[in-house]
Amino acid sequence: MAELKRFLVRRLLTFIPTLIGVTFIVFVIAAVIPTDPARMWAGGEKANPKVIEQLEKEYHLKGSILERYYFIMYKLFTNQMVSPVTHHYIWDDLAKRFPVTIQLTLIAFIYIVLIGIPLGIIAALKRDTWVDTAVRIFALIGVSTPVFWLAYLLIFLFFTQLGWITLAGTPKPDYSITGVPLIDSILHLDFPMLAQILQRYSLPGFILGFMGIGITARIVRNSFLDAISADFTEFAHARGLKKMRIYKHILRNALVPVITVLGLQFGGLLGGAPITERVFGLPGLGSYMLQAINQFDYLALIGAVFFVSLIYLTANFIVDILYAFIDPRVRY
Repeated sequence: MAELKRFLVRRLLTFIPTLIGVTFIVFVIAAVIPTDPARMWAGGEKANPKVIEQLEKEYHLKGSILERYYFIMYKLFTNQMVSPVTHHYIWDDLAKRFPVTIQLTLIAFIYIVLIGIPLGIIAALKRDTWVDTAVRIFALIGVSTPVFWLAYLLIFLFFTQLGWITLAGTPKPDYSITGVPLIDSILHLDFPMLAQILQRYSLPGFILGFMGIGITARIVRNSFLDAISADFTEFAHARGLKKMRIYKHILRNALVPVITVLGLQFGGLLGGAPITERVFGLPGLGSYMLQAINQFDYLALIGAVFFVSLIYLTANFIVDILYAFIDPRVRY
């Protein structure tokens, strides 16, 4: 436990430098673009010079890069940063859009776990058969298929032709427990609301998780095959253990690299949400970041990147902790 505590402290200490590094890179990219942000925020070429001067003063646009970055991060940490485009507090905008993205991410992650892991196990058990070949082809298609192309194709099939899904609105219940409608409807046992949410988010979630399904299936297959050929598997067969018990031990050993991939997948889903949200008209963090880029609102973009990075680092932090419970041989 002492080693685990030291490891947790080390990981926590890396949080702040990582967040600073990610947000600073985004800020530098915005800072070196040859444009006048104050003029763009004020309305373009015909903007009032007094408004431009006021924006430059309010957002410290005439200072050095480090001074401007410090100003932005201080305002974000103290929840005082107001977007010059929307005139809303950035954290308030992120809080409103977060439930949409987290619902989409959770549903995509469920698809990855429920489809990717079983496919990988089946491919490993049916090694070098047509089943294994089919799974590997499916995984290759998942990695290679453009998200937007698959999205429009399935929209045509399930919305235009079959009418099984909806593409308008974002269902929300009248009550709030966690702030995430998907979780709230489950906790409240509100199955009609849950059905509406799934009807709206099931296809976007599948599209977002499609690539992850293929990647996870390949990783699970390879990891499962490595565990099957390990010495402990031969020893278990020699002892005469039942197949299901042997598979249980194999799966537990094969899960260590899989958990790593799933943790990275969760963060990747958040990063890949902008395209999916734009195609399906979902007002989440991804759409917010795209809107910020189009309007050169790099203050809002930095806030969104900071928020997504925090979630990504937290997910990987949890994965590292799970290692010790999945595999007792892991030491910190």
